[in-house]
Amino acid sequence: MQQSLVLSLISMFAVLGLSACASSPNAGTERYRTAQDYAPPRTPTAAELFPLTPRLEPLSQRGNLPYQVNGQAYSVRDTAEGYFAEGIASWYGKKFHGHLTSNGEFYDMYSLSAAHKTLPLPSWVRVTNLNNNKSVIVRVNDRGPFHAERIIDLSFSAAYALDMHLHGTAPVRVEAIEFDQPTPVSTQQTYIQVAAARELNNLEALRLRLQEIYDLDATTRVHQGLNRLILGPFDDRQTIYWMNRLQADGFEGIFRLPQERL
Repeated sequence: MQQSLVLSLISMFAVLGLSACASSPNAGTERYRTAQDYAPPRTPTAAELFPLTPRLEPLSQRGNLPYQVNGQAYSVRDTAEGYFAEGIASWYGKKFHGHLTSNGEFYDMYSLSAAHKTLPLPSWVRVTNLNNNKSVIVRVNDRGPFHAERIIDLSFSAAYALDMHLHGTAPVRVEAIEFDQPTPVSTQQTYIQVAAARELNNLEALRLRLQEIYDLDATTRVHQGLNRLILGPFDDRQTIYWMNRLQADGFEGIFRLPQERL
């Protein structure tokens, strides 16, 4: 029953010719100075290998929404709690050093950091090399690796700490670091724009159906002569959940809308 209601909602969206007005992100194929990745000219210092102390952090405003890479869709977990996986780890180095990570920080190959496809950013995980039982705690602040058989991409220092830096990959166990307190959330409320239209009547029926199916607050706002259908407000974790849910139900082109952009 729920699925049929969602399908009718998507059909209404298409028949009314509504637009989500989302722009496609730049793939950034020319952002790196070199085509091949390689190790840095020196090994990490003792200070760079000093164990990190995990700390509670709010979710990043960037890098925590559903995304696509090479035609593959990825849904971001709304929490790292309970995450456990075994698989292949790889590492990335000088090619990416100094470039932006997915949550808007700068990648430092000498930091103890990592990239993961679906963990919320930032997250903290313990990675254990199953070949030698060496472990390291890393902060996940980037997306990747986009190879089906790999589960995490480590910074060069993290790979060095696991004694896998001379190899491209190693079998690992990845376990989320959990805290006694819930993840702090930003005080800024966020909205999700579902559709936009010149004529308000085209949005009204869709707004009522959205409220009926999802039991969410759905409103319309006028911005520069365009009526926008908006869901929310949400906190950080709710935003991740509903972006994943709506995209899984077939809504394409929806996007996160910070409160100041209403």
